[in-house]
Amino acid sequence: MSEIRQLAEKAREAARALALTSTKQRNEALRAMASALVDRQSEIIAANDEDMVAAQANGTAAGLLDRLELNRSRIHAIADAVRDVAALPDPVGQVVAGYTLPNGIELRQVRVPLGVVAIIYEARPNVTGDAAALCVKTGNAVILRGGSLAARSSVAMTRVLSAACASVGLPADSVQTVEDTSHEAATELMTLTGMIDVLIPRGGASLIRSVVENARVPTIETGIGNCHVYVHEKADPDMATRIVVNAKCQRPAVCNAAESLLVDESVHTTVLPQILEALEAQGVTVYGDEKTRALGAISSIEPATEDDWSAEYYELKIACKVVSGLDDAIAHINRYGTGHSEAIVTEDYSAAQRFLNEVDASTVYVNASTRFTDGGEFGLGAEIGISTQKLHARGPMGLAALTSTKWQALGSGQIRE
Repeated sequence: MSEIRQLAEKAREAARALALTSTKQRNEALRAMASALVDRQSEIIAANDEDMVAAQANGTAAGLLDRLELNRSRIHAIADAVRDVAALPDPVGQVVAGYTLPNGIELRQVRVPLGVVAIIYEARPNVTGDAAALCVKTGNAVILRGGSLAARSSVAMTRVLSAACASVGLPADSVQTVEDTSHEAATELMTLTGMIDVLIPRGGASLIRSVVENARVPTIETGIGNCHVYVHEKADPDMATRIVVNAKCQRPAVCNAAESLLVDESVHTTVLPQILEALEAQGVTVYGDEKTRALGAISSIEPATEDDWSAEYYELKIACKVVSGLDDAIAHINRYGTGHSEAIVTEDYSAAQRFLNEVDASTVYVNASTRFTDGGEFGLGAEIGISTQKLHARGPMGLAALTSTKWQALGSGQIRE
């Protein structure tokens, strides 16, 4: 039996045991996990330092290095997120619906764990803590497969979390990692039908595409983020500037950062120069259409190509297009967007309502930055990912998204005629 299949077998055994634990037991495990992350942070940081050195030697882009890095403040933040999850209500056992049939059978639809959750992710070792916490809280076993960039970090953190589970009586195999970072190992994980209940990829477009094309187990697509900010003709210029700069620059290497800026033609000569100057001051490279470039508002605007309208830069770059109005903006977003997060800046109520209703995305904003699309910001404690698909879960995925439901039927001898 291969290493991957052995991990899956252990995970299934752990999942069966976890499903029988109480909320109190699982919360105790989460608190132990949070404490262990802080107590053993030195060894986690040492492993991460090795990953960082190797990544820098390979010329890894600055955005990926930012995602990869772990330091004391980030580890404390991960531990705090684990504690936040422990404090949240447990969805397992929640009655979604309940009623009595005319024949007297009492029906209840109850939330239950999914079973074994597999996560494939890239240079994001913080995913290890978030995913482990959410899965343990909901009674699921988790198999983590980090990318080669974060291999040492992920292994070190998983060992800490696994030992913490065991220290309070939960199965050590509740949290496991695939140490083999080869493409073959990932592909095998994707094909373990009957052993993996759901597979969640977290990473760039190439990873998501690979999982969608190769997986034989149920998958949830997450994280592809060509997010737009649309400045409507009735936008407040200063508000628009603040939102665009924040959405693009606050942390450009994440999936909820803005990659595209749309501005109404009726105000582009008055509002857009202010926004472009603010972006230039932050070091942002702008790829603009002809009307944007004709403004001459900043020293240099690169000509935008068709590829720029669908680009995910994950760095200080943004595509800018002047649109003819609300209809044009909505059509552009629905054509080039990835279903992640979209924002409109406007003081026009009817325009805001149309944008909310007609833009096809997991999260739609009026007068706020796209950077808020996050499990922690949404009060979910942490997130397993941000789903950009429509079945089972959409948007930031918290605890409820890691459960299924079971119908329980309580009869008194009824038979069907």
